[in-house]
Amino acid sequence: MAEAPLAHQFDDIVQQREAAGLGMWTFLATEVLFFGGLFTAYTVYRMSYPDAFREACHHLYMWLGAVNTAVLLTSSWTMALAVRAIATTDRRSGISSLLWTAALGTLFLLIKGVEYYLDLREQLVPGAGFRTAWSVDPSHAQMYFVLYFIMTGLHAVHMLVGVGAVLVMAFLVWRDSQVTRRANAVEMTGLYWHFVDIVWIFLFPLLYLVA
Repeated sequence: MAEAPLAHQFDDIVQQREAAGLGMWTFLATEVLFFGGLFTAYTVYRMSYPDAFREACHHLYMWLGAVNTAVLLTSSWTMALAVRAIATTDRRSGISSLLWTAALGTLFLLIKGVEYYLDLREQLVPGAGFRTAWSVDPSHAQMYFVLYFIMTGLHAVHMLVGVGAVLVMAFLVWRDSQVTRRANAVEMTGLYWHFVDIVWIFLFPLLYLVA
């Protein structure tokens, strides 16, 4: 089985593969700390103003969030298929699975864009135009939407990066006749993709199922 070219700073392929894995896990650890701060802020406000958060939650489109959850869970499956296919030299299936993963990620972003448009139309975007007539605690209901847009917006940025990375991997696998040379890179991309999916698995119940 062909391996990725050995970089000059490594003694052998095994060391190179382990270094790549360590680097990706270290990066994901910093991402956990980043999102962890947001989750902590959300938890503090949620415990302090439960009624305002519960009331604000009713104005989200839960069914769109549920559909997006199903989309991301399916994309994790196709990403896992891609990693397995590339590792077993199944080039055609690997490319197909990567493209399906990117397509599902794009679908997630499109659905999220529609949801943002609906929120804007309902005047739920924090700021001067925020509609507060429905709330008994407007300031803290608005805080809920501040956290909602920050957390889901940052997740969407990570998803956009993930779609780009998956498409790059699909192109590299298509261009390289020895597909197993890309196995490690595809696996690292898969780790990032699964992390982004896991973040959404936490965001969905926290934001959409508060009530």
